[in-house]
Amino acid sequence: MTKHLLFQALTKIIAGLAIIAALLFIPAGTLNYWQAWLFIGLLFVPMMAAGIILMLRNPDLLRKRLNAKEKQNEQKQVVAFSTLLFAATFIVAGLNHRLGWQYLPDWTVYAASTLFLIGYAMYAEVMRENVWLSRTIEVQEHQKVVDTGLYGIVRHPMYAATLLLFLAIPLVLASLWAFLIMLFYIPIIAKRIRSEEALLEQELNGYKEYKQRVRYKVIPFIW
Repeated sequence: MTKHLLFQALTKIIAGLAIIAALLFIPAGTLNYWQAWLFIGLLFVPMMAAGIILMLRNPDLLRKRLNAKEKQNEQKQVVAFSTLLFAATFIVAGLNHRLGWQYLPDWTVYAASTLFLIGYAMYAEVMRENVWLSRTIEVQEHQKVVDTGLYGIVRHPMYAATLLLFLAIPLVLASLWAFLIMLFYIPIIAKRIRSEEALLEQELNGYKEYKQRVRYKVIPFIW
C-alpha cells in the first residue's frame, strides 16, 4: 500500500512539474528564464519534502488529499476556473519574459520568494493543527472545531496561506501582468469560503460559536 501511495504521489508531482514547465518555457521560447527555474524549485522541493513527511507520519491524510475530488457542481466550477486562471498566469508570465512587456526588478522576485516560503510554512502549520483538513468542502465523521494556533487568529488560515502563495507566484516570475490576472483568485476564494461556511454552520457542531469568537476569515482586521 505504501509503495502504491509513493508511486501515486510521485506520478502527480512529475506530471505537475511537466505541465508547469511547459506552460512557462514554451511561451517564453527559451529555457533561459531563471525566475521560472526559481519558482519551480520553490514549489516542488518543499512539496516533495511535505509529501515524504506525510507519508511517514500520516499516510491516510496524504492518500485523502491525493484522491480528493469535489462533489458539488458549484465547487467543480470553482476548481475548473482556478485551473484556467493558473494556466493563464503561467502563459502570460512566459510571454512577458519573451516580449518584455513589464519586467519586475530582481528585488521584487526575491521578496516574493520569501513570501512564498512563508505561505508554505503557514500551510504546513495548518496541516499540523487540523487533522480534518481536506481539499474538498465536507464535514468528516467525528470532526470537531479547531480554534487553536492559526485558527485562533482567522477562521480559514489555509486560504490565508494559499492566498499568500498564489499572489506571490507571478511576482516570483517577474510579471506584473500575470499578477493582475492572479488577482481574480480573490473572488474565487471568497465564493469558496461562503459555500464552506454555509456547510460548516449546518453540519459542524460549535462552528457558529466559533465564528463569534474569531471574527476574521482570512486576514486579521481586514477580511
